[in-house]
Amino acid sequence: MAKTKDARITIILECTSCSRGDKKYPGVFRYTTQKNRRNTPTRIELKKICPYCYRHTIYKEIKK
Repeated sequence: MAKTKDARITIILECTSCSRGDKKYPGVFRYTTQKNRRNTPTRIELKKICPYCYRHTIYKEIKK
């Protein structure tokens, strides 16, 4: 029987430099990924490509 609290969870990463509600940039781009809860208990910050900003930006983990 599997435990109810697994080590790997699904998280959402959101771009920090996109502006919300702007006509040129219709929304904030988000990535979904997984992290190990035991190894990284704090929130993750990764540098990824943003198709709305056309550059590499910092993505922060958000609440679901």
